[in-house]
Amino acid sequence: MKVLRLIVTLGFFVAGVALLVVPSHAAPVTASPVFAPTRFTVVDQGTAGKPDIILIPGLASSRAVWDAEAKLLAPNYRLHIVQVDGFAGAPAGANATGAILPGIVEELHQYIVANKLNPIVIGHSMGGLMTLMLADKYPADIRKMVIVDSLPFYALVFKPDATVDTIKPQAEIIRQQMTAMPADQFAAMQPALVANMVKNPDAQKLVAASSISSDRAVFVNSMVEDLETDLRPEVATIKTPMLLLYPYDATLQGPDPTKIDTVYHTAYDSKPNATLLRIDDSRHFIMYDQPAKMDTAIQGFLK
Repeated sequence: MKVLRLIVTLGFFVAGVALLVVPSHAAPVTASPVFAPTRFTVVDQGTAGKPDIILIPGLASSRAVWDAEAKLLAPNYRLHIVQVDGFAGAPAGANATGAILPGIVEELHQYIVANKLNPIVIGHSMGGLMTLMLADKYPADIRKMVIVDSLPFYALVFKPDATVDTIKPQAEIIRQQMTAMPADQFAAMQPALVANMVKNPDAQKLVAASSISSDRAVFVNSMVEDLETDLRPEVATIKTPMLLLYPYDATLQGPDPTKIDTVYHTAYDSKPNATLLRIDDSRHFIMYDQPAKMDTAIQGFLK
């Protein structure tokens, strides 16, 4: 029962669970052929010659989660919108083998260097964790970053004194159970997960299951890597200016936001150049539940 509860709670972080792969509607600019990543694809949008922004979706998400925000950013920025291979119907590619998150981070670095970018990076959920990993390993790659609902160690959501060693046995059980789960049972889990991740009814239909169209092995292995990654010791040395947006919904978390505030502020307390902003009346997909508040915060930070 505890493991099942942990799996359901993972809905807070399982970004982009949808039955349909939602296409991105903004008109693309020709993607650069300078470097061809093997773990993700990139669609270029926005205005050529403007400052560069890389947008990274979360676990199991399509890049389409950024559609609304991309439309607002496009007049003033050149956008590089990532789709992780193996998620939301994309072929697994190189993510079928080896460590996934470090591999993606390494290719993001190569993409930035090859294209001579000095970008702002915006990451949601697992995409936020990879943004932190990139800023930690390659601090010169990012001039500003926006983290949308992500922690340097996700297991803190379950237990404030969690460690990698204490979470590993549970993570391994989750890996085994979710890998072996029949497709119909996996699909049946999604409504409960989605309800905890997003309030917007229309968005629930969109977020209702790209996990089902995701490669199961890539999905599960990425989630376990996420659970077992602890960047807390590195947070104090990541000097990249950061805006963290995190959600609060009284109907799920109770009338007092103090507990959720403590989780995020404690996790990032040692991070220099950090601004933390709580977005009320929102769940994990802030871009769907409070798009105007999110855009105002991002645009203000970027300017």
